[in-house]
Amino acid sequence: MKFLAFWFDPVSPYAYLAFERLPQALAGISHAVEYRPVLFAGLLQHHGHKGPAEIAPKRLWTYQDVAWRAHVQGTPLELPRRHPFNPLPLLRLALACSAQGETPNRRVVEAVMRHAWTGGADAEDPARLAALEESLVPVRDPRGSEVKDELRAWTARATQAGVFGVPTFEVDGRLFWGDDALPMLAAALRNDPFFESPGWEAASASREGVQRARPT
Repeated sequence: MKFLAFWFDPVSPYAYLAFERLPQALAGISHAVEYRPVLFAGLLQHHGHKGPAEIAPKRLWTYQDVAWRAHVQGTPLELPRRHPFNPLPLLRLALACSAQGETPNRRVVEAVMRHAWTGGADAEDPARLAALEESLVPVRDPRGSEVKDELRAWTARATQAGVFGVPTFEVDGRLFWGDDALPMLAAALRNDPFFESPGWEAASASREGVQRARPT
């Protein structure tokens, strides 16, 4: 059996699409998944990136792109009333549904993802969040310092591992980013020899590039 980690933040529609498609993409492969919550904004800050929704043309394309991808893979998707939204309540709730030091199971992650990406409502609506919390019956206080500290720790662990976006899958020390990396992930889990080939080693080697000059 292969073990893989799935780094996610429900603010990302690509994380939602990857989550829904994962069982189909890995059908026939003996595997276990650990769902690791991470604050996407923390990754952006760490790496000095802007999120897709912070660049106007990319924002429009992102929504068109995910609508098309959802259509092709047959996944229900309706854009939330506001996006980006603050994902912290959802991330903390997901963590609070497990004991300290444990990660949420697929049922919990599914509920959190579908809360954001089906129905077209406001993901931050207090009444909706309260109803979701009541349905999940967390074993810890989602607003408590213990859960908040855990989310910070998972985000720090993600940056230390080299995670720069969501969704990211981690297998045998290798990172696979994006829902479109699922075929590549499946090949790695099937021990495709390419991942031990000179071609992969060459692509993985560091190399010099042009350095962007800082404005003066």
